[in-house]
Amino acid sequence: MNLSVGVNDTIAAIATGPGAGGVGIIRLSGPQAFSVAHTMTGIAANPRQAHYAQIRDHQQEILDQGLLIQFPGPNSFTGEDVAELHCHGGPVLLRTILRECINFGARQAAPGEFSQRAFLNNKIDLVQAEAIADLISSSTEAAARSASRSLSGAFSTQVDDLLAQLIRLRVFVEAAIDFPEEEIDFIAESDVLERLEAIEASIAKLLRSARRGRTLRDGLKLVIAGAPNAGKSSLLNQLAEQDTAIVTDIPGTTRDLLREYIQIDGLPLHIVDTAGLRNSADAIEQEGIRRARTEMLSADHILLVIDNSADAAVLDAPSLISSYKDDLPPAVPITLIRNKCDLNQTPASLAANDAVTEICLSARNGDGIDLLRKHLQATAGMADSESSDFSARERHVLALEDCAEHLRQGLFQLKQHGAAELIAEDLRYAQDSLGSITGTFSSDELLGEIFSNFCIGK
Repeated sequence: MNLSVGVNDTIAAIATGPGAGGVGIIRLSGPQAFSVAHTMTGIAANPRQAHYAQIRDHQQEILDQGLLIQFPGPNSFTGEDVAELHCHGGPVLLRTILRECINFGARQAAPGEFSQRAFLNNKIDLVQAEAIADLISSSTEAAARSASRSLSGAFSTQVDDLLAQLIRLRVFVEAAIDFPEEEIDFIAESDVLERLEAIEASIAKLLRSARRGRTLRDGLKLVIAGAPNAGKSSLLNQLAEQDTAIVTDIPGTTRDLLREYIQIDGLPLHIVDTAGLRNSADAIEQEGIRRARTEMLSADHILLVIDNSADAAVLDAPSLISSYKDDLPPAVPITLIRNKCDLNQTPASLAANDAVTEICLSARNGDGIDLLRKHLQATAGMADSESSDFSARERHVLALEDCAEHLRQGLFQLKQHGAAELIAEDLRYAQDSLGSITGTFSSDELLGEIFSNFCIGK
């Protein structure tokens, strides 16, 4: 994508959401934004003041009565001249006024083009641009708050600070390699290892926050699996707090996937109830089981439900999970749910060890469901979530993971070999990964850092 295409055009779009409303806004941005607005209203507006206006078409017929507000660049959202026409929010009226803006010299803005121009004009970085979309599409209050923090720069500030630390360290290493006559022995400098370890620790902390932010934005995909009649659908109904799934005593009632979207104290959950796992000659049930296995492959977490009132009550968790080894994907975390604990008077409980977490509950009467809810929050990293967490996306998490891996490699090279060239290469890769998050760094800037911070030519 060529971001520079059409950047000198004046763009226009409906800035309010679809559908009818009391107020609608047409936004213009670009060199002709003010002239188009003046042509349609006849008003020479003062900056950042609302002016009553009659909005006219190319035949000077009044389309509506509303307000005109102008924001001269660079002190505007896009960094360009921006004009807004506030009118009544009828969809037909808004489309008519937009068409007239185009008739007077603007063009229809592409999706996200206002935010794109704000990025190109250094008004926001990539994280903040993405946070705008995340804020609009937030499905929970917690997600909206975290997106707002990203938009205000909470995430970007931490990335920029770590990027600056990485650059300073890389500059030092590059100078040791390229200018040995300066007698810079970075291996002998005792703080190089400490600086690299401190950056690695900070990246790990930022990565944990980013993973929580991603979960707040995207939600956790939770697949409920187990044998027929173990109580999977009852568990879905308890978590959803409504009768989403049909519950009967007949094994194999659920034959297709049932999906429900809920939230637990701000944590979005995409829950999938699946067909009972067993050998079946029924073609329809076989297809349901195949879909269940496929769904588990893309799950973030699996709840394996067993009937604890039956013989399974005497088996330990590893043995129970092992009995489903042909059905469960190896890389997806599993929580064992011992359901129907009310039938054998077993109290609701949660037991966790290094192997697996198991929860004893009753999906019929709700005993132990709160334990499960708290466990799911802890699984998603939300139990210790701080109020300073921010919104994040998968690409941010992947970039931080890549950065962390290169830092680990750099530490290995430093401790084992002291190979300056290899350390410098790992630092470069780590820097590129981190810089890709906000989109604010290029290799040319590294050159500037070297010549401005080191007295190379003495």
